[in-house]
Amino acid sequence: MLRETISVIRDFRRVRAIARILMHYGWGDIAERLGERSWLRRAGNALNSEASREIMQLPSEVRARLALQELGPTFVKMGQVLATRPDIFPPNWIEELSKLQDQVPPVPFEDMLPGLQEALGKSPFEVFRDFDTEPVAGASIAQVYQAKLQDGTPVILKLRRPGIQANIDADLRLLHNIARWIESEVEGARRFNPIEIVDQFAKSLKRELDLALEGRNTERFTRNFTNDDATSFAKIHWDYTSESVLVMDKIQGIPGNDLQAAREAGMDLPLLAARGADAVMKMVLIDGFFHADPHPGNIFFLPENKIAVIDCGMVGRVSIERRNEIADLLAALVSRDIDTLRDILITWAGNVAVDEDKLGADVDEFISTYDNAPLKHISFGILLNDLTTIMRENHLSVPPDLTMLFKALITLEGLGRQLDPDFQIVSHLTPFVKKIIVDRYMPRTLWRKGARGVSKTIGAITDLPGDVSQVLKEAGRGRLKLNLDLKRLDHFGHQLDHSTNRLTMALITAALIIGSSIVMTVRGGPELFGLPAFGFLGFFLAFIIGIILMISIWRSGKN
Repeated sequence: MLRETISVIRDFRRVRAIARILMHYGWGDIAERLGERSWLRRAGNALNSEASREIMQLPSEVRARLALQELGPTFVKMGQVLATRPDIFPPNWIEELSKLQDQVPPVPFEDMLPGLQEALGKSPFEVFRDFDTEPVAGASIAQVYQAKLQDGTPVILKLRRPGIQANIDADLRLLHNIARWIESEVEGARRFNPIEIVDQFAKSLKRELDLALEGRNTERFTRNFTNDDATSFAKIHWDYTSESVLVMDKIQGIPGNDLQAAREAGMDLPLLAARGADAVMKMVLIDGFFHADPHPGNIFFLPENKIAVIDCGMVGRVSIERRNEIADLLAALVSRDIDTLRDILITWAGNVAVDEDKLGADVDEFISTYDNAPLKHISFGILLNDLTTIMRENHLSVPPDLTMLFKALITLEGLGRQLDPDFQIVSHLTPFVKKIIVDRYMPRTLWRKGARGVSKTIGAITDLPGDVSQVLKEAGRGRLKLNLDLKRLDHFGHQLDHSTNRLTMALITAALIIGSSIVMTVRGGPELFGLPAFGFLGFFLAFIIGIILMISIWRSGKN
């Protein structure tokens, strides 16, 4: 509470503005949590204002969108992030939040000029041969201008808005207050980690503020596509680039949202869709570093049906483990493997309690929905939406890195279908998935995994004496602590029963072998195949029990 109050004091004016907007749209309970009620009264009697009857008649998701739009760029971007979380919100909320637009009126150039001069070290009219003071594009973080270098090279200059850093920092502090309240007061919200969502959003937004980082991202994409002549990225001019200014070559091409111009230029639109899809698949499944916002405004069509990608500030990363999970997910969908699909969803959800029977039944129903449909005819967006709906209904959440990836793939599918009505993203996914699965069992991959495992084992053995010594010291001092997690005690008991049964069977088998060996040395009595009958039967029983034991162990390892 003290931290929240200090935040309110620091951001007094912003709290007043936000509280008024929230109250106006009927979200007074959230407004109260921005600070003590007394503070809000002093901030302009915000709590005494009430939402109009007309506004309160609107659906709650519409009121939320209107409030976020009026609250400004930070909250609009937060809403856009939440629009990628169908595991949290129902479809009507997702559809409404998707309407949020990052559009703000341009800042006059005279207000932008001081920051530009400070970043360049001199007037832009001295640095550039030509400089157009009218912005050609703009969003909440930066505005875009056209210029020419002294050698005549046309460039694009992206300039951060003045004061944007302080405004975003204030909004993020208030968003953290709201997230803490939601996590503590809203039933069931904790499993979706609202504080973690805001933390991830804050990191992403702060990275977008660093325009030099966008330049480095662009150069990394350029390196990754060195051998791909069909995909290109703008050249960055580092002599003029800094955290607040980005200067790059101007892309001379047709904007991706001007399909009529592309048709008139005689471009092969289905080929453009295919090349764009293959580029994104390479980013995601091969490089593990992808453009997180591949909408038409960030793509240009170049001569010879080539594409150029811009605005690389928002990027995502996919670990090798995640890429393998995606490959396994798609393979499970093709083979209708319910168990694998269920296990992947549980892995994505993390360490949470899961009703595996219910989840398995939901996955079975999900797969049966697509049972008779070829995968290439299935909308990837609908498929992902159905998967995340299953996760939401089973109280599971999607990891933040996957929500960004899902959003990028759904955006890509939408663009592809604008270019080609027959576009199927799955047909472009399949070759890359096959490559991942094949590479997984290549000798070099197995050797690398084996070497890594040996290295870890040697490290563990090397550290063992020191670890044991430390444990003994702590025990001698009476400070040894033992933490038990009893969440799955029933599962542990079940496994213990299995282990005990196997041990008993192993002991019986050993006893039969030893006893039969002794009996074999004794002459006399009934015989089978020229051998003492009891010894022969003992060996036979030991053989049968041993086979059963091996099958049990093999099945356990497979599961």
